[in-house]
Amino acid sequence: MRGHPVPRPAPATYSHGVSHSETEHPDHPDTVVGAAGEAVPTVAPSPSGGSAGSGAVTDPAIRAELTRLRESIDNIDAAVVHMLAERFKCTQQVGRLKAEHRLPPADPEREARQIARLRSLAENARLDPAFAEKLLNFIIAEVIRHHETIAGTGESGG
Repeated sequence: MRGHPVPRPAPATYSHGVSHSETEHPDHPDTVVGAAGEAVPTVAPSPSGGSAGSGAVTDPAIRAELTRLRESIDNIDAAVVHMLAERFKCTQQVGRLKAEHRLPPADPEREARQIARLRSLAENARLDPAFAEKLLNFIIAEVIRHHETIAGTGESGG
């Protein structure tokens, strides 16, 4: 797959059906109304249960920036979930091929290459390579578990 562009998360205006319409709560200046109508505090509570004083977000510009950033995070999270779903569709097909041809569920050489590749991608993206490796190890473990299920039952493995 070398030479193909890496998919980029969509900008904040792109949404996977998630509404982000936070507006200031009319009766509580330190609260906004979330998309589902819930009250969302905009101040951090202090350990004693009151407002955090100097940590309170009362500036509308700061609140707006937090909302904008959180919408971007929500959209990126949605993109990550959809990309993982696509990845697992491919690995399910790999698992069926492996089972059909009696190949082992795990491929340690391929996994090592993938980890090295992902660490390099992480470094280039200024993401902690150790974090990227932990994430890929978790994903690989799930893929192997699915492949073992497919090999044992002939089914999709979840």
